[in-house]
Amino acid sequence: MHRLVLASGSAGKLREFRLLLAPIAVVPQADLGIASAEEPHHTFVENALAKARHAAAHSRLPALADDSGLCCNALDGAPGVYSARFAGQGASDERNNALLIERLQGLADRHAHYVCALVAVRSANDPEPLIALGRWPGLIVDTAQGQGGFGYDPHFFLPNQERTAAELSAEQKNALSHRGIALRAIREQLQSVWGWLT
Repeated sequence: MHRLVLASGSAGKLREFRLLLAPIAVVPQADLGIASAEEPHHTFVENALAKARHAAAHSRLPALADDSGLCCNALDGAPGVYSARFAGQGASDERNNALLIERLQGLADRHAHYVCALVAVRSANDPEPLIALGRWPGLIVDTAQGQGGFGYDPHFFLPNQERTAAELSAEQKNALSHRGIALRAIREQLQSVWGWLT
């Protein structure tokens, strides 16, 4: 069985990755004693690549990393790559959401989209990383709705679903989300380029 080290400590992401990449064994880097990499870059792709190379270097195994976040039109793309730490390093989802709603007060344009950049490398020095991007459009609403998901999901309203991302089932979210789109694209590349999943 093929193994991929996942450069993330998020339990929510790990569940999604294992579900959508089965039968590949997805191993979180923390299980191998690997610390999180720095995320110094201004784009999702660059951060994901840095994290994948870091995990591959320390595990000597193929690695997969994502960098994802929310981009709001009215905030010039913010919180963007800073989505998880919008209200400061280690900020809770609640604090990040509160700051987002505060920054959007009085602004008419509530259009936003989630972005997921996925990068897979065979080794730390792989010159040909696999890269997939997923985008998921929606609107930001002031009042949180739903108990599912994580991050900004309770405020991320989907007009065509008439509910927020936090009100979707895990199966619905995987079918529609930025991460689901990117994961299906990276899965296809793992098969067509690396010869996995055949």
